[in-house]
Amino acid sequence: MRADIEVESLLKIILVLVVVWIGLRVLDAFFGLLGSLFGLVTNFFGLIIVALIVLWLLDYI
Repeated sequence: MRADIEVESLLKIILVLVVVWIGLRVLDAFFGLLGSLFGLVTNFFGLIIVALIVLWLLDYI
């Protein structure tokens, strides 16, 4: 039987992973290793995911 993990716990883990991912992308762009438009668009998708999770955890959604 699998362990009971609450949805909030899973969302917090995902939130941390996405924040780390965005941080790495920003550092990558800052040092000039990423210059394409596609790379910047993926950061916006990450920001949207973070915003939705934060809004859900704060009970705005």
